[in-house]
Amino acid sequence: MKTRDQALTEIATQILGFETLDTRKSDRLDFHELAVWQIKAALEAAYAAGQKAK
Repeated sequence: MKTRDQALTEIATQILGFETLDTRKSDRLDFHELAVWQIKAALEAAYAAGQKAK
């Protein structure tokens, strides 16, 4: 079973296209412009992962 952090990292990289969830202290690296459908997909994946973890 995946840990919470593993699930979040997978969602961030696969759905949102992030390299990492680590803070890198650079606006260019730490702030991202996202489409609403990307955010919706990430939220749906997080919800599904939470349901699966129960």
